[in-house]
Amino acid sequence: MAKKPTTADAHLILELYDLRREPEMRKARKWWVEEFYPANADEFLKVGFALGTQENAWLRQVGGYWGIVASFVLQGILNEELFLTPAFSGEMFLIFAKIYPFVKEIREKSGDPNMFLSIEKAITRTKWGRDRLQFMMKRAEMFRQKRAERKAS
Repeated sequence: MAKKPTTADAHLILELYDLRREPEMRKARKWWVEEFYPANADEFLKVGFALGTQENAWLRQVGGYWGIVASFVLQGILNEELFLTPAFSGEMFLIFAKIYPFVKEIREKSGDPNMFLSIEKAITRTKWGRDRLQFMMKRAEMFRQKRAERKAS
C-alpha cells in the first residue's frame, strides 16, 4: 500500500511548483505546450540533436525537470497520489502524450534507452495514469490539428 501523503510531500510539491515559475522555465514550458508538436521521432530528434539552439535547451529543460520529479515518485520520495494530481502533473502528461506514440523509436534513434523512461514508468504504473495518458494523447492530437489549421489559414 502506498504511503499516505505527508506535510513534507506537500512542501516538496510546492517547491517543485515554484521551480516551474522560474522565467526561463516558463518560456520552455510555454514552447512545449504551445509550439512543440512533433509528428514523429525524426521531428523530435531534429530538435533533440540541434545542440546550442534555444529549442534544444527548452526540450532538455522541461524533459529533465519532469524526469527528475518522476524519479522522486519512483524512489518513494514523493507521494504518488499528490504527484498524479492533474493540477500538478497535467503538463507532464501532455508533453509525454505528444511523444508517446514514437518514444521507442526516439530511444532507438538517439541511442538512449532511458530517454523519458522515468516519466513513462511514473505515468504508466497505475491504471489511472494509463487512462490519463490515453486521454491526453487524444487532447494532444486535437491541439496538433487545431494548430495546423491555424497555420494553414
